[in-house]
Amino acid sequence: MFRLRYLSYLRDYISPMIEITRSRHAVQTFNRSVVLSKTLTMVTMSSELDIQRTFEFVKDLTLKAGEVFKCGFEGEKVVTVKDEWDLVTDYDKKIEDFLINTLREKFPEHLFIGEEGTAGSSDQIELTDEPTWIIDPIDGTINYVNGLPITCISIGLTVCKEPVIGIIYNPITSELYSAIKGQGAFLNGKPLKSSKTTELKKALIEIEMFSIRFPSKDRDLRAGRLDAVTHAARGVRFMGSAALALAFIARGALDCIYMEMLKPWDIAAGVLLIREAGGTVVDAKEKEFNIMRPNIIGGVTCELVMEIKKLIIDTDLKIMRKRLKRT
Repeated sequence: MFRLRYLSYLRDYISPMIEITRSRHAVQTFNRSVVLSKTLTMVTMSSELDIQRTFEFVKDLTLKAGEVFKCGFEGEKVVTVKDEWDLVTDYDKKIEDFLINTLREKFPEHLFIGEEGTAGSSDQIELTDEPTWIIDPIDGTINYVNGLPITCISIGLTVCKEPVIGIIYNPITSELYSAIKGQGAFLNGKPLKSSKTTELKKALIEIEMFSIRFPSKDRDLRAGRLDAVTHAARGVRFMGSAALALAFIARGALDCIYMEMLKPWDIAAGVLLIREAGGTVVDAKEKEFNIMRPNIIGGVTCELVMEIKKLIIDTDLKIMRKRLKRT
């Protein structure tokens, strides 16, 4: 039985990823093909949506939401345990309600995906081609609750399932990261450019350890991947805010991120920031990156991203072989 599982694993998981790693340009080629296949649809929908005016509107709205964010950070707040390892505050709901209600009034035809599920009848579980706002009112809630200023508001807009606007705002440090598809990435209005690190041994990377805390038959795989990446990198950070980590890659403060079991609101804005700053984003497990089921490797160069992906593949193979020997 285990041998069959192992062979199935090789067929469905390892083999497709090995195919990708044959060329360091594979990810770039795939991204170009996706863009080309959707160009006509996106042009049509974008012509109906004034991207620049939409961006200016949501940027101003985010700054206003930041005032509410700061009130909660500095003052009293009601904290609820959402699940065993996650918290939610009354300010999560206040900020999400404010953002979604205001956006819905301005863009009544748009759809919404919000972390706290307060968006109403237009909430979406599956992403469609329609303009869709993906919102995390407080990313890094545990940091927020504890007064650690590594926390932010993250807002992304997708059209045809592709991010076209991304804003990540840390009201505590007054840092607003922004990107419009095809127009570059910015920090407080100044252009961003990611670093040019190509080797993992020279890279400072962000990882999250929470995935190995969940009960799973594949916990040894997750732990093995994290161990391999940690030992191969120059340095490792664990910030507690995926959105800000992505923004830090766009600004060149971090070189790469490797995280599993994220949600779309964690990465919708940050993925666009990295791409617009010249970086690369892929799925750690599959050929195609899916914003709704992200297991993300995002980095400043394609070479660095593909080195990490290959390391994960090799590590998984070693662990699966050990499993096979034990049977």
